[in-house]
Amino acid sequence: MAGGRGTRFWPRSRRSRAKQVLPVLGAASLIQQTVERLRPLVAPERFLIITNRHLREEMVRQLPEVPAEQIIAEPAQRNTAPCIGLAARILLERDPEAVMGVFPSDHVISRPGKFRQVLRRACRVAAAGHLVVLGIEPRWPETGYGYIEFPRGGRSGAGPVPVRRFREKPDLATARRFVRSGNFCWNSGMFVWKAAVIDQALRTYLPRTAAALDEPLETGYPKCENISIDYGVLEKAPNIVGFRCGDLGWNDVGSWNAVYDLLPHDRQGNVARSEALFRDATESYVDAPGKLVALVGVEDLIVVETQDALLVARRDRAQDVGEVVKILEKQGRDDLL
Repeated sequence: MAGGRGTRFWPRSRRSRAKQVLPVLGAASLIQQTVERLRPLVAPERFLIITNRHLREEMVRQLPEVPAEQIIAEPAQRNTAPCIGLAARILLERDPEAVMGVFPSDHVISRPGKFRQVLRRACRVAAAGHLVVLGIEPRWPETGYGYIEFPRGGRSGAGPVPVRRFREKPDLATARRFVRSGNFCWNSGMFVWKAAVIDQALRTYLPRTAAALDEPLETGYPKCENISIDYGVLEKAPNIVGFRCGDLGWNDVGSWNAVYDLLPHDRQGNVARSEALFRDATESYVDAPGKLVALVGVEDLIVVETQDALLVARRDRAQDVGEVVKILEKQGRDDLL
């Protein structure tokens, strides 16, 4: 799944250069890293990438090993349920028994070998007809993720385990309770299932979207509901199991603060991806190529500059950067989108 805009990574992330095609961590882009960690399991000609019309050309350029006809642009942005439904329909035309994995294109997994071990097990379970979700053991009480509730008494690395229910993004007190309980995992947004099974689930729980997917792509897809697979299907379907994946080194890289957390820090907790001078400044992130940035007497800042825009924000407000994009949209500032 590679159709998002990455608005919380403004000003670096734009419509035609969104987060997933940027080298946010390392020399390779996030979509290139996603493909590379799956290649030991799946040949490139078996990849299917659903993106948007602004990014498709760049995806084709960055992924020459993936057949260009398998990099598909959505006619309209419609969340994860229609995206997954579209992929399932395409796969079913090729193989009625196809097992498909669903992977966001903008995640980081620093332990890919362990990740692939879990996937091999998940594929065997999915082939038997289950909808399989991958849960990440929570490392802190995160309020920006949804949670998966498993039966009590489970352990990290266990699976497949019946899923009791899905929980929406909680407030801080609830997130702390989830972590203390020991039977909640972060919902990674990664899934494995037979294409036929998820297609039938869509027909059962989202019949309007399923009917729209029966039509030609350009005219039918915009009629799909703008709804996530979690809310539209997984919270209702009975045949769901999950893996408690343990430590995969997983991060959804959801904001500039996540990038700050993933990179090496100096003794004062600062991260500089371009020339920077820190004087009585702590725990800040600087990415402004081509100039020296001097921070004096400040803390917990994000500073990101492009040729036409400068972002300065508190790190604890990194999730709100997407609101800047909404304001720019209202102002008609297409030059900055």
